[in-house]
This record gives sequence, C-alpha cells and structure tokens, in this order.
Amino acid sequence: MKYLFSISMLSFLLIFTACSGQQKSIDEKQTAEQPKQTEATSSDTKNITATDIPVYNFERFQKLLSSDSDTTFIINFWATWCKPCVEELPYFEAYHEKHKNEKVKVLLVSMDFPKQIEKKVVPFINNRNLQPEVIILDEPDPNSWIDKVDPEWSGAIPITIIFKQDKRGFFERSFESLEDVETTVAGVLSR
Repeated sequence: MKYLFSISMLSFLLIFTACSGQQKSIDEKQTAEQPKQTEATSSDTKNITATDIPVYNFERFQKLLSSDSDTTFIINFWATWCKPCVEELPYFEAYHEKHKNEKVKVLLVSMDFPKQIEKKVVPFINNRNLQPEVIILDEPDPNSWIDKVDPEWSGAIPITIIFKQDKRGFFERSFESLEDVETTVAGVLSR
C-alpha cells in the first residue's frame, strides 16, 4: 500500500514539476510566434459555465482515444497551472479555427481538479475564448491509466495524441507554433 501511494505521489510530482518552475505569470508573457488573440465579438464568444464542461472518469474517456471514423482527432492534455501547456493552447485554437469546416476534432483534456472548474477552468476558457471542446479528466490514480493512454508517457504534461483510424502519433512535448502543429498532424496522417 505504501508502494502504491509512493508511486502515485511520484507521478503527481512529475506532472507538477514538469509544468512549474518559472516565476513569471503566464499572462505576462506572450511570445511573438503565438497567434494574436483577437477581440471576441458577441457572435463568436461562447461564455461557458461549469455545467458545460463534462467530467470524465478514465473508463468513459478511454472511448475517445480511438475511432474508425474518417475524422482527424487531436487530443491535448493540459492544465491551467502548466505554463508550457498554456503557451501552446493558442496553436491548437488556431488549428481548430483553420480546420473547422473539415473532419477535424480538437479536444482539450484538462488535468485540473474538478473542484477547480468554476474558479479556474471556466474563467480561463472564457478569458481566452477557447472554441475547441474542453473536458476534465477526473481519475485520482494516474498509475492506473497513464500506460493505457500510451506506454511511452512519463506522466508529464503537455502531451498530444493525434490519430485518424489506424494512424497514430503520441507527442510528449510542447508545440511551438501553428506550423509545428500542422506539420506534425500531416506527418501522422502520411504514415
């Protein structure tokens, strides 16, 4: 029992350590390569509430990790407290916007705690006017599901899974531009 608790704590610390460390506020820094955030107009703003964000356990979520459809899926694991995650979100937003009339689904899987939906996740999504679907993954024992997402996953975030039918890519890294996302998706689909 102590061993399982130690492994769980180690996994949590790996995730937390990988996404923390820099003292500057995430909102203070926006790199030159990031797509410029545009002012949202009333027609393109979606103000969400906590009830708009589904909370999944891993069993329910696991069904989203594969599909036989001809849709390209981009599943990004992130958290509001993870600086590299937040820095890459505009690229997934831009990809979603650019490909919204195609068979593409961008899914943002928040690793924030469900109790933080109202105070952290909802304001974060609304302030940035994120359009891709956001869900919360609420599964307290990461050791029970991390390998099921991908055996190569260390447990750190951000990670992104890109797939279409039997073509699949797993990326445990930050994306640095919209072009980086575009190139990576094209590479996976050309396999």
